[in-house]
Amino acid sequence: MQEQTGMIAGAIWETLNTKGELTLAKLKAAVKAPTPVFDWAIGWLAREDKVVITPKQRSYSVRLKQSQADSAYAA
Repeated sequence: MQEQTGMIAGAIWETLNTKGELTLAKLKAAVKAPTPVFDWAIGWLAREDKVVITPKQRSYSVRLKQSQADSAYAA
């Protein structure tokens, strides 16, 4: 299960890197991950300080931390 969570976390990172900030619903639809694994992967990225999760009116938006986005373009 940990390997699958890591793979989904990578897919989330790549999606945010290419599409920018997304709501949780749009991000989940883009990644096409099952609910528990998607939630674990978002938690993993948040714990690793890779993403910023911002409350919106009735949802949340997710984006890469600026340092993460910058490092992707430097590589």
